[in-house]
Amino acid sequence: TDGRTVRARSVVVAAGAQYRRLPVDNLEDYEGRGVHYGATPLEAQLCHGHDVALVGAGNSAGQGAVYLSETARKVYVIYRRADIRETMSEYLVRRLEEMPNIELVPSTEVSALHPNTATGALGGVTFHNRETGEDETCEVGHLFLFLGADPCTDWLPEQVCLDDKDFVITGRDIDNLHLVRAGWQLDRMPTKYETCWPRVYAVGDIRHGSVKRVASGVGEGSVVVSDIHKALAEIAD
Repeated sequence: TDGRTVRARSVVVAAGAQYRRLPVDNLEDYEGRGVHYGATPLEAQLCHGHDVALVGAGNSAGQGAVYLSETARKVYVIYRRADIRETMSEYLVRRLEEMPNIELVPSTEVSALHPNTATGALGGVTFHNRETGEDETCEVGHLFLFLGADPCTDWLPEQVCLDDKDFVITGRDIDNLHLVRAGWQLDRMPTKYETCWPRVYAVGDIRHGSVKRVASGVGEGSVVVSDIHKALAEIAD
């Protein structure tokens, strides 16, 4: 951004992705203190015996709600749509409806967060019903946001192939048309983490089809080094 230029024979794009956030005041104050962007065994343990809220209506949200219901006392599933079946698979919706400690809350959004007066962490959430206009505040110490993520790809040139959600496509997921448009001229196909530009790679959360976990991103960054060495050897040859 300051105008400097760097010459390189290979580039690894590891710019990551930004989780979508709620347009709620003081949200950042509770990130890591009650607001979560994923449901792992750690969060499940923290929620043991407590009421939690989960915002989202996709399959990942449904899977997260089912998982959290195994330890949480109650799970509120909050979504803006009137019918969650518009965005979630039927089998998951049925599972949510069958779980006695999961409550589906349609046509609703989170409008405010409140602190636990004793700890300063998240202590309550206000729900706003978009149809009735009514507000309801519940004592919830954990709020899970399953709203998706936006990859940090807006700076990439248009020749780099992206999927419909702007994640970088690599390896076998690149179709031949994209390779032709990008001017791919090598005798081989792109390796697993290689983009449609030779020796330009994408690893971690920015990559199409990646597992959004730290360990996975680190692993991809390690594995791609061997691909780079092989690609540089092609130049030497």
